[in-house]
Amino acid sequence: MTETNNNEIKTICVFCGSSAGRGKAYANHARRLGKAIADTGCSLVYGGSNIGLMRILADTVISLGEKVTGVMPNGLANKEIAHEGLHDFHLVDTMHERKALMASMSDAFIAMPGGIGTLDEIFEIMSWNQLDIISKPAALYNVEGYYDHLLKFLDHTVNEHFVRYEHRNNLLVDDDPQRLLNRIMNFAPHRPPSKWVDDLKIATNNLL
Repeated sequence: MTETNNNEIKTICVFCGSSAGRGKAYANHARRLGKAIADTGCSLVYGGSNIGLMRILADTVISLGEKVTGVMPNGLANKEIAHEGLHDFHLVDTMHERKALMASMSDAFIAMPGGIGTLDEIFEIMSWNQLDIISKPAALYNVEGYYDHLLKFLDHTVNEHFVRYEHRNNLLVDDDPQRLLNRIMNFAPHRPPSKWVDDLKIATNNLL
C-alpha cells in the first residue's frame, strides 16, 4: 500500500472536463482552484490538454509560478490537443497507463466538474483506496452543485450495503477551493471497524 503523509502533500492531481461547461461559472471555478493550488505551493498533475477546464486550470497554475505536469495517451496527443506550455509532459500508450502514472506522481486527487472520463478517474482512485492499493485523499470540488445527484447516489449505495460508510465518507466534498485543500492537507482516512471482505463473506454465507 502506498500511503501519503498529508503534511507532505506536494503534488495534487486534478481531473476535470475537456469542455468548459455551460456558461462562464465553471471556468471561473477552475481559475479559483488553480489559484488555491498555487497558493499552497503545490504542483499540479492533470491530463495535459489545451482545451476546456483542463487548459484554464493549467494556465492559472503556470501563471502563478507553480509546476504543471501533463499526462496524455498518444491517441489524444495526435488530435493536437496537447498543451505545449507545460513544465513536464508524459506521453503514454493507453488510458490505463495514463491513470497509473498520474496516480503514482500525485499525493492527492480532486475532481472538478467533468464527463465520463472524470468520473472514471476519481472512482478508480476511490476504488484503489478501498482496496488498500493506495491511501491518498480523494475529493470533489462540488461547484454549482454539480455533484449533488452523484452524492445522493453514493449515499444510496451505502444504504443498500454495497459501499461501506467509511469508504463513502473518505471522499471529501466542498464548494470552496481553499477550504477543500485545507481538508485534504489535514485528512485522516476513516477505517472500517472490521475487514470489509470478511463482512462480505459472512453476509454471502447467510444468503446461501
